[in-house]
Amino acid sequence: MSLAAIVVMGVSGCGKSTVGALLAERLGWSFEDGDGFHPPQNVEKMRAGTPLTDDDRWPWLDAIALRIAAARADGTGVVIACSALRRAYRDRLRAEQGDVRFLHLTGEPSLIMARQAARTGHYMPASLIASQFATLEPPDTEADVIDLDVDAEPPAILQKAVAALRRRGDIA
Repeated sequence: MSLAAIVVMGVSGCGKSTVGALLAERLGWSFEDGDGFHPPQNVEKMRAGTPLTDDDRWPWLDAIALRIAAARADGTGVVIACSALRRAYRDRLRAEQGDVRFLHLTGEPSLIMARQAARTGHYMPASLIASQFATLEPPDTEADVIDLDVDAEPPAILQKAVAALRRRGDIA
């Protein structure tokens, strides 16, 4: 089975967009930043330092799931950066199809918080990182998830991701 999507997941500031864009380029696939699927009211809540609720997230996840479905329908792969913090969110993106893989970018909270604090021009304040870690349901028992530590530079993380996907037979 060929993959429709690879979702690069994890808390804000872990490097999803950077690693996702590199992976998409390497595979010759499209890249989508999940932040672009948020409705304006979600962006405003986060900008104000208010954590999103599940009710806020469902329409956002449904929009991302539609993008995955489009890739599935037209036979092109897509890499999407999306936090996908809870199992229910990942299940929503899987849509019981078996053609979605998740790369879970993990790391020490202090490292990720420092990276988030150093970001400029993004609406997500560093003050929300603790709520993201609190929301995260580690995908330890999910067979379609690959954990990758973010303690290296993005090109090294990309190499680890490609090697893991190849070992699984997900990519050539």
